[in-house]
Amino acid sequence: MQTLYASKGGESDNIKISEKFLLQSLDSMYDLFIAQLSLLIEVHKKSKDILDKTQNKLLATKEEKNPNAKFINNEVLTLLSTNENLLELIEDQKENLWYLDFEYIDVIFKSMLKSDVYKDYMSTKISTFKEDKTFIIDLFTEVIAPNDKLYDYFEDKRITWLDDLPVVNTAILKILKKVKASSEGKFFTPKLYKDMEDRDFGVDLLKKTTLNQTKFSEEIGSKTKNWDADRITKIDTVLMQMAICEFQRFPSIPVKVTINEYLEIAKEYSTPKSSNFINGILDKIVKEYTKEGNLNKIGRGLM
Repeated sequence: MQTLYASKGGESDNIKISEKFLLQSLDSMYDLFIAQLSLLIEVHKKSKDILDKTQNKLLATKEEKNPNAKFINNEVLTLLSTNENLLELIEDQKENLWYLDFEYIDVIFKSMLKSDVYKDYMSTKISTFKEDKTFIIDLFTEVIAPNDKLYDYFEDKRITWLDDLPVVNTAILKILKKVKASSEGKFFTPKLYKDMEDRDFGVDLLKKTTLNQTKFSEEIGSKTKNWDADRITKIDTVLMQMAICEFQRFPSIPVKVTINEYLEIAKEYSTPKSSNFINGILDKIVKEYTKEGNLNKIGRGLM
C-alpha cells in the first residue's frame, strides 16, 4: 500500500523503482527488529557496567559491595546477550545504532529504573525463569514499546520504521512469550520470509496492481458514480485496487480473506468511514463478478 501510494504509475522504470523500495523497506523492517532486541542487550550491558563501577568504588558501602544483581542475572536477558546468531546479525548491521546514538540507551535505562514494573521485580533478590520472563515481557510492553522519545527517534531514523514498529513489537512479544530456558540457536533470529513464495507474493501484488491501476480505477469509478472523486481518498483507492487485483489475479486467495485484510488496513491508515465505504464497493464488485462468472478463484471454500 505504501509503495503504491508513493508510486508514479505503470512505466517499467517506475515499477523497478517501486519493487526496489518495497524489498528495501522489508529488509529495513528486519533491521528494526534487530535494533529492538539489541536495545535490550545494551540496557543489560549498561546495568552491568554501573554495578561493576559501584562495587569497585574506593569507599563503597556495604550495600554497594553487595548490590541486588537480579536484573543482571535475568535469564532471558542472559540468553539474548549470549545468543551467537543474534550477536552476529547485530555485528553485521551497516550501522550500530546504539553505539552512535547511545543516549537512547540512557533514556530507556532511566525510564526502567523509575517504572513500577522494575521496582516490583527488584523488591526481591532471586527469581525463577518464569518470573524473569514475565518481567522482560512487562518491561518491553510498559517501558520500551510506548516510549515517546524512542518512538520519535525511530520515526526520524528511517522513513518506513514508524509504520513497521507495531508489527515488529508484536513479533518481539511473541518471541519473548515463547522463550524457554533452553532456547538457543536461531530462536531470536527468525527468517524475514516464511519462504521465497511469501516474498514473491508481495512483489507480484505490487507489479500486477501497478500495471492494472487504470483499469481498476475505472472499475471503482463505475461503482462510485454518485460520489465526488475528490471525496475518495488516495489510500482508499489504492486499497480497493489491491483488493480487485487479488480478486482477479490471485485465484488461491479467498474473497473473504481479501476483503477482511483490506478493511483492517483501512481502519488503521484511512478515515473512520473508509472501511464501510470500501466494504460496500468491494461487495458490489464481488456480486457482479459472481453473476457474470468472472470471479477467478480455485479450490473449495474460496468464495
